[in-house]
Amino acid sequence: MLLAMLGMAIGTGNIWRFPRIAASNGGGSFLVAWAVFLLLWSIPLLILEFGMGKGTRRGTVGSFIKTIGPKFAWMGAWVAWVAVAIMFYYSVVMGWTIRFFIATLSGEIPTAVPDQFWGAFNSTPQAVIFHAIAVGLGVFVVAKGVRGIETAARFLIPSLIILVVVLAVKALTMPGASAGLAFLFTPDFSELGNVRIWLEALTQNAWDTGAGWGLVLSYAVYMRAREDTALNAFVIGFGNNSMSLLAGIMVLCTIFSVMPQAANEIVGAGNEGLTFIWVPQLFAQIPAGQFFMALFFLALVFAAWSSLVAMIELASRILIDLGLTRRHAIAAVGSAGFLFGIPSALQIGVFQNQDWVWGVGLMLSGFFFAFAVLKYGVTKWRETFINTPDSDVRIGAWWDWAVRLVMVEAVVLMVWWLWQAGGEDFWSAETWTLVSSYNVGSVLIQWAVVLLALFALNGWMVRRIQAARGGG
Repeated sequence: MLLAMLGMAIGTGNIWRFPRIAASNGGGSFLVAWAVFLLLWSIPLLILEFGMGKGTRRGTVGSFIKTIGPKFAWMGAWVAWVAVAIMFYYSVVMGWTIRFFIATLSGEIPTAVPDQFWGAFNSTPQAVIFHAIAVGLGVFVVAKGVRGIETAARFLIPSLIILVVVLAVKALTMPGASAGLAFLFTPDFSELGNVRIWLEALTQNAWDTGAGWGLVLSYAVYMRAREDTALNAFVIGFGNNSMSLLAGIMVLCTIFSVMPQAANEIVGAGNEGLTFIWVPQLFAQIPAGQFFMALFFLALVFAAWSSLVAMIELASRILIDLGLTRRHAIAAVGSAGFLFGIPSALQIGVFQNQDWVWGVGLMLSGFFFAFAVLKYGVTKWRETFINTPDSDVRIGAWWDWAVRLVMVEAVVLMVWWLWQAGGEDFWSAETWTLVSSYNVGSVLIQWAVVLLALFALNGWMVRRIQAARGGG
């Protein structure tokens, strides 16, 4: 089970997102803030989710009902919805990784013009086909049940770790790699006065570890009573961030070795640009580059697959709690995942919009988790659900304060993101355009629609869950 949950945490956020975010936010300075938020955001929420899933044996909606009462079912539904909304476009990313892995084997990349292959593939019907393949692979593993997830994880996670380690070692042996290491691990403490670095560090930690998504909670439902809650949380948190560091070494050492003069331009090209446009160009300039590039994209396939499985499992768990059979729940999630992912596959602007809206939504999810535990009684929660008789690692009162701090962090982060998006033109018509990729209006409008719908459906969800459990 630990391997399955580690597979959930290790995803494209580590390999696809972390190197760019670290590079564009000062390298070593970013790592300082990133390490702080591992302890102050990710670890407390991971412990919380482990305890909630293991203690309630329900999905996010049922867990909130059992923890703080039926009036708050909508909060659990929000947590689930955000993860599902991310799943709709995450499968598109996995489709990209599959296509680029195939392209490395066939010799279609790299191309003479860096973005030629990406431009010809992205936002086309071909992208929809690979999106469908990704959904199918995720559904296949989840349909096998927990045994299927663990079986896949036994192969996927060790393979992913080996691939990333091999690539990181290769990057370290390249001439000029020391410049990349120096950039990544030498902090400029004066930059820590820039709130944006702290904002990006917290956001990246949420993306990296899956803390606050409800994914850990869904897997913890199946934990054995003797499995240690806190120990698993620490292993996932630190194991995941170790993978991020390896990915950062792999990418940044390669960039500073092969293209030192253009390094800043490359890492600032955006998520899609860094991995799908520039990495093929980087590997084309090193010995055995085609082979190592194939390993790189294969690692991305594995990372995306393991995380997508976790998202499908979470959504299926909710439908099971609402009364569907497991088979029908998985079929419904797979069908919805394919249909609602098509717009993101066909239009990069839709993809960017959804990534922005529901990425910020993860912060509200973390806020709701912390609110639930504080309302229940944070010390009582710790002694009841975390420090159980089977626990090898006992958590002290520091965690009680860390949960309170999570709420503060979530509020500060969301206010900062909204202010950053709106700026001085907050009340302009352009700010409130729904179709924009990054504006504040798109976030608030989509949030409001979902929150109002979930609040209106609160009573129905409670009745369905109670009926499915025989009124319990």
